[in-house]
Amino acid sequence: MIRRATQGDIAALLSLAEATGLFDSSDLEGFGEMMKEQLSDNQPVESYWIVDSEDDILGAAYYAPETFTEGVWNLYFIGVHPTQQGKGRGSALLNYVEQSLVEKGERLLLVETSGVDSFELTRSFYQKNGYTEEARIRDFYKPGDDKIVFRKALSQVNP
Repeated sequence: MIRRATQGDIAALLSLAEATGLFDSSDLEGFGEMMKEQLSDNQPVESYWIVDSEDDILGAAYYAPETFTEGVWNLYFIGVHPTQQGKGRGSALLNYVEQSLVEKGERLLLVETSGVDSFELTRSFYQKNGYTEEARIRDFYKPGDDKIVFRKALSQVNP
């Protein structure tokens, strides 16, 4: 079941983030603080954390509008527990995000990821889901680690 995340989900979201291997331990603390702020009742910007949960949280995504644009959103995080990868959960989360944005009349969804070899499956996932590489900034994260921006026009999404 995909639903909006709550503050009660923060510990499980941190466990998920750690299990995916996307963050090292020093990044997890900052990630947790960011989640607390974004899931608070006082968050200043329209943004959404969603989770795929059964008994546990098996996947999650976070997306928010791009400042100073009309109808452009960023998918800042999507992750599925390693034991659940390859079962369609990531695509279901991505589809949920896209559908929610289509219903709001939004135009584009952008995703940034790394260009290193270990992120090949991540890049393939986005391509399989209809995203195209729009930009590449060489050596962005560190020497040899490019930032790759994928783009999908939400007009391509079937309601």
